[in-house]
Amino acid sequence: MMDPAEGIKVLLSQGSPGTAPHCPHGPTLLFEKVSQGKEQSRRFYACSACRDRKDCHFFQWEDEKVSQARLLAREEYNQSRQPLLTHKQYMIRFQEFARLPLPKRKFCSDCQQLLLQEDWDGHSGHHVLGDISIPQLKRPSQLLHPLENKKSNAQYLFADRSCTFLLDAIVALGFRRVLSIGTPRLHELIRLRAFEETKPKVKSVLLDIDFRYSQFYNEEEFCHYNMFNHHFFGGEAAQKVCQKFLQEDNGEGVLMVTDPPFGGLVEPLAFSFNRLGEMWRISSDADNRKPSHNVLLPSGGVKELPIFWIFPYFFESRILQFFPDFSMLDYQVDYDNHALYKHGKTGRKQSPVRIFTNVPPESILLPASEGYRFCSVCKRFVSSGNKHCEICNSCTSKDGRQWKHCVLCKKCVKPSWTHCSSCDRCALQSHACGSAGDGCFLCGGKGHKRRSCPRLSGTADSKKKKIDKKNIKMNLIKKAGNKKSKKRRKKKQQPS
Repeated sequence: MMDPAEGIKVLLSQGSPGTAPHCPHGPTLLFEKVSQGKEQSRRFYACSACRDRKDCHFFQWEDEKVSQARLLAREEYNQSRQPLLTHKQYMIRFQEFARLPLPKRKFCSDCQQLLLQEDWDGHSGHHVLGDISIPQLKRPSQLLHPLENKKSNAQYLFADRSCTFLLDAIVALGFRRVLSIGTPRLHELIRLRAFEETKPKVKSVLLDIDFRYSQFYNEEEFCHYNMFNHHFFGGEAAQKVCQKFLQEDNGEGVLMVTDPPFGGLVEPLAFSFNRLGEMWRISSDADNRKPSHNVLLPSGGVKELPIFWIFPYFFESRILQFFPDFSMLDYQVDYDNHALYKHGKTGRKQSPVRIFTNVPPESILLPASEGYRFCSVCKRFVSSGNKHCEICNSCTSKDGRQWKHCVLCKKCVKPSWTHCSSCDRCALQSHACGSAGDGCFLCGGKGHKRRSCPRLSGTADSKKKKIDKKNIKMNLIKKAGNKKSKKRRKKKQQPS
């Protein structure tokens, strides 16, 4: 599949995690950069989790021969980027920390580390928090600084409203186990609720690329995991923990909830989620399970692992390419630490983040107190602004506003769009005519994007020529100036 923003294809079917070189984030992925006018270009390996070379500088051509010295240096570098301690060692420290009296429980905000007494001297000049309580230890997402690189390890933490809704929906659907992938705040809430006698008991295992959670959760509660290449940093032992959790009770009553970074490629994520689904099916009889909570595919009747995939609504077509049985809920997910995707004066009126799921949408109750209602025709809950279109016979809005039907386009469109006779489609009034969505935004031509537009490259060439001319002129002026200064020095040196 192509990533339209970068002109890059990821070749998952051709790259093998067993043979791919490793970077600090595990096995790399095989990519191919597609150039204008070329069917193929040279393939290369790059980091699975980081799309920016500044975040992970790994790069290797597929056919490149790497020397033994370079391989050793790479392995040494990869090891230097891993946690200083093993998961078991972190747990021993945590138990010692929890036994300390309150005044001696300290946390270094600079190093993001729980401190034992012997560590204090090494952090004397750092910003250290004291009196860390047991309730604080149960909410590590509030102690740790969120990683906010939107393309790799973004930790936009659920707002309490959205987190509570998710857990209430999980309980109402009858799920008793949650595989929490990149959702530390949901994992926290599940564990906190486990101590409430009046609430149904739900268990959770957190899979996250942020190894800092190893300080707070044991090996049965947390696995250091990269969702872009299905890599367990703890090796086979961690993978067995995950598989055992999925297959408990013969695979019944488990749901996978995932909240990937919004800048990540959809295809590697879908590949990893399918691999987790295979782990759920292995060594268990999927065909003979009770139909209460597991999902039936329309095609073959084979049950699939129930999933809540939380992602912006404008990725709907990409997700449906890989999971055609998924549907998108109208529920708007909000975050505490995202500038736009949250309620309040600094956020949007509507968050674009939705829940994609293979659980039947009519079974998921959305809260009326937040403006959701049930559409008896569509047989699902929708937002108050999502009005049923009699022509489309569907509640068509994607962004929470009421959409309008265009007779010429034969579909509903955003309320701010109007039909353009030149483009023969609906678009913003300020759009550039001829810039069709599947063509070049700059010139409107088909078969290429703006990045490789001939007009853009022509402009770049002309700029380069101007720069070259300017440099030549400056060099000539410098040379002329040097000649004049030499003549002056010669005159001064001549005897009068």
